[in-house]
Amino acid sequence: MSAPAQFPAETSADGAFVRQRYVFQGRITADGSSGFPAEAGRYHLYVSLACPWAHRAIIVRRLLGLERAITMGVVDPVRDERGWRFAAGDGHEPDGVCGFQYLSEAYHRTDPAYTGRYTVPCLWDRVTRRLVSNNYPDLTIDFETQFGRFHRRGAPALYPEALRAEIDAVNALVYRDVNDGVYRAGFATTQARHDEAVTALFARLDWLEARLAGQRWLVGGQLTEADVRLFTTLVRFDAVYVGHFKCNLRRLVDYPNLWGYARDLYQTPGFGETVNFDHIKRHYYQTHDRLNPTRIVPLGPVVDWTAPHDRARLA
Repeated sequence: MSAPAQFPAETSADGAFVRQRYVFQGRITADGSSGFPAEAGRYHLYVSLACPWAHRAIIVRRLLGLERAITMGVVDPVRDERGWRFAAGDGHEPDGVCGFQYLSEAYHRTDPAYTGRYTVPCLWDRVTRRLVSNNYPDLTIDFETQFGRFHRRGAPALYPEALRAEIDAVNALVYRDVNDGVYRAGFATTQARHDEAVTALFARLDWLEARLAGQRWLVGGQLTEADVRLFTTLVRFDAVYVGHFKCNLRRLVDYPNLWGYARDLYQTPGFGETVNFDHIKRHYYQTHDRLNPTRIVPLGPVVDWTAPHDRARLA
């Protein structure tokens, strides 16, 4: 086994989790002005079914009908010191684009001096033979706004121009306190930083619970990018974050509106069929040795995501 890779520190001096900067930030443009034109069959999306950031791209790709335009490869859910690896079986296949054994090879082929973490999702360009981007917020926006001519007929407008300011504002709050908040709670190395993150997380969940009391979706009375971003954290909440990350003031199922909202999304085509709880649980519980040194994966929780939600009345 190779020696552990040297990565930037995950925590600050006072014990707060620090997310690394995503250095590959190329953008896809419909007119090609960025150097990466939106073309069918040119790009390959690397994902983990366990990762919430990658899950966003999987859902958006499915909702927009981009499966044929943008191919996709899935890594093994358990990551070790060499990073994400490709393996046959378990619902996915070896890398069929470049024959990579590890995702790190794509990073080093793009930049031989790269020293950061090898993250998913990331987008590979078959023409230039390099990664375009590993900056996950940009990927779904580009799928939604630049690949329009490849969208399926009837695809939802997930980032409509009239709602973008509100979507961006909601996304910023949800990212800070919820999407990244669970990580800031789970990976904090001091009590103070953990307590701070958990307090902000549940204050935001309370805010979302109230917001969703009278509306079906987060923004504008329709399904948008904001719902996709929140869903990928909610669907992992009781299975992973409550126990593994110690975010246990309340469970998702204790929030009537949020729990109904999450089930509504899960039962919407494009969402539930992209959720793989086996990958999710094995990744978190068998990758973070510091948090779970025994690597035991819990059997529960037993949750019925297909139960009626009665959210359509709020449409």
